[in-house]
Amino acid sequence: MRKAILAALFACMAGSVATYGQIGEPRNDLAIGINGGYTLNQVMFNPSIQQKFKGAPTFGFTMRYTCEKYFKSLCSVQLEVNYANLGWEENIETSTDTYKRNISYIQIPFLARMGWGYEEKGALFYVVAGPQLGFYIGDNDQRGGLFNDSTLRLRPGQVNQQYDMPVKNKFEYGITAGLGIEVNTRRAGHFLLEGRYYYGLSDIFGNGKKDVFGRSANGTIVVKASYLFDIIRTKRRTEQ
Repeated sequence: MRKAILAALFACMAGSVATYGQIGEPRNDLAIGINGGYTLNQVMFNPSIQQKFKGAPTFGFTMRYTCEKYFKSLCSVQLEVNYANLGWEENIETSTDTYKRNISYIQIPFLARMGWGYEEKGALFYVVAGPQLGFYIGDNDQRGGLFNDSTLRLRPGQVNQQYDMPVKNKFEYGITAGLGIEVNTRRAGHFLLEGRYYYGLSDIFGNGKKDVFGRSANGTIVVKASYLFDIIRTKRRTEQ
């Protein structure tokens, strides 16, 4: 099922580009730049673990290619390479214990983007969606309180195996989607503000019949700002 979802997303992205290439107004715009923002992450555990949103900064590189204008819609494909600190922070109400696991990834989203608004000078609204890959690069934890056998036994359902459990799956994948606003200028570049959600389809820990967790996937809210500048720009006689 997960492979089928990813294959469908890739097919939709490729199909959109091919379709617009046949009947749309061609574009050949390449822009690159940087992005930075903040993530709020929880891990979708089964059995569940009570958590807070774990916040951390994220930053990376963005490359966008705009290939078509279809009526008033701008069709683009976008690739990013980002650093993200995910993991989870537990909300422990049965003792003074505190726990946070930091799990670092290099993430690579492959996005299809549709935008509506001013193409060269002014504001443009857009939506993005597509598959995302992640590569584990390290983790650490932070513990507070007594954190001994007596406090561990007080955990709801006595679920406490996650504390000493190493990350098993060093490769993750999922789907991401979001919306944003872009301010375009002719000389200064493109300024973007965006909100996005990532839904993990792969698990951090093992999910076999003999494993503790049947589900342990990241779910991330991302707010980020980006700045892009043009490398290649289609020549147009008149502004939109």
